[in-house]
Amino acid sequence: MFMLSSFVLAAPAQETAAPNAELAVANRTIFVFRSPLAGYSPADRAEAAQRRLDRALAAKGPGTTSIRSIPEGTQVLLDGSLLFLVTPDDINLLAGDTSDTVAADSAARLSVALGERTKQASPRYLAIAAALAFAATLACLLALRGIRSAQGWADRRLQVLLARRLERLSFRNVRLLDAEHYVGLVRRLAIGAAWALRLLAGYLWLTFVLRQFPYSRAWGEWLQGHLVETGAHIAREVAAAVPGLLIVLLIAAVARVATLTVTSVSRRIESGQLQLGGLDKDTAAPSRRLANLVIWLFALAMAYPYLPGSHTAAFQGVTVLAGLMVSIGASSIVAQGAAGLILMYTRPLRKGEYVKIGEAEGTVVDLGMFSTRLRNGLGEEVSMPNAYVLANTTKNLSRAYPGTGFVVDTTVTIGYDTPWRQVHAMLETAARNTESILATPPPFVAQTALSDFYIEYRLVAYADVSAPRARAEVLSHLLQNVVDEFNRQGVQIMSPHFTQEPKTAQLVRPPDWHGPAAQAAPAETAGTASREASA
Repeated sequence: MFMLSSFVLAAPAQETAAPNAELAVANRTIFVFRSPLAGYSPADRAEAAQRRLDRALAAKGPGTTSIRSIPEGTQVLLDGSLLFLVTPDDINLLAGDTSDTVAADSAARLSVALGERTKQASPRYLAIAAALAFAATLACLLALRGIRSAQGWADRRLQVLLARRLERLSFRNVRLLDAEHYVGLVRRLAIGAAWALRLLAGYLWLTFVLRQFPYSRAWGEWLQGHLVETGAHIAREVAAAVPGLLIVLLIAAVARVATLTVTSVSRRIESGQLQLGGLDKDTAAPSRRLANLVIWLFALAMAYPYLPGSHTAAFQGVTVLAGLMVSIGASSIVAQGAAGLILMYTRPLRKGEYVKIGEAEGTVVDLGMFSTRLRNGLGEEVSMPNAYVLANTTKNLSRAYPGTGFVVDTTVTIGYDTPWRQVHAMLETAARNTESILATPPPFVAQTALSDFYIEYRLVAYADVSAPRARAEVLSHLLQNVVDEFNRQGVQIMSPHFTQEPKTAQLVRPPDWHGPAAQAAPAETAGTASREASA
């Protein structure tokens, strides 16, 4: 029972660790006590060491420091008198420290601190230190004034040089960049650089002044050591990053040469100077873009491990976040790009051809990676996503006959009382009388349906794509000529759901073609007027 109670009482003492205490002389830390010894806490040990130091200094000895090893640790001595004991519990054994090395380092710091304490009591030494500090202050003020003057000169000089350079930077006599935006940016950079120089000058001044006085010399040495350590760290990081940057530049140069080679070959394929496999002038451009994309992605994957900071958690986190954002937000873009590649390589339509996609029809203006643009003859440009183009039926009206051109067709419905041979002849005559309709291949008529009240006729002709008129205008003239031809021949274009045959044919006789409104309207095209005169 007594053993159990002793254990319970002793446990809190083991769990509660005493705080560290340090021994300082002339504002310098000599030693840090970290463990209790013989029932004395670290604070008690530090207080006792301070009392022994005061007694040794009062004796006005030579101030010689030394160490002595004993079984319990290593003693630090001043003029042969014990100051404190360094025990194994006071040092970091995992860092490779020993009581002898720690005691020797403490003795060296004590010797420096005693020397600083002696200098601090010398009026002559303090007067010299004050004079040096005053001179350093004047030098710092002059440096700050010089930085201010240099900032103003650099600001004016850079503005003039930048404005001149940007004025010369033009493309086809058009200035590309506005000088005022870049002048403001350069001015802010100059201000930032000037403030950085001011802070550096102040830092150096403070370090120098603190090091002149014995009491603050430890602080000055710490500031100087921190500045030197920071500069050395930056220099080491830069030196370590240089080989990786050189490899990145080499990879970028190789990738650039590869893309230039691919571009050169692609240009020759587009111009028809070179034939390479299944590539032609339609697929050379998308193949070039795809090959360049693959080359740069491969180069980025090769250069990524050599980029400075690529192995840090922050860099990798940003990369993962960017990849996640691209994968989530670019699904539709990838679908459009894939559809564009399918359209480019399967070639259902080409630039310059006349097509009908869904309800839109017109001349293909551009077949891009993500969208296809059509221009109809009504002054409209229709842009469609490539996924929509791929999902709908495409009617190419420019490939019915070898060569250049497009199909122009129209449908009319005529009653059964009109001979179909006559309808064929009238429709073909209307096509021949229409400007821009080619004679070869000749226009033809097909009967597409025998409905309850009429026969459906479809006129199919071919127009020259080099003609200045668009398909909508050619089709409009063709329909005008069809109406005129049927009126001229006395055949009505009417297929109503009627219950009684009209007593007279519903026609517009040639004498009535030019009523008051038609006479006031603008003159028709020369081709139409000449055909009416010949009729």
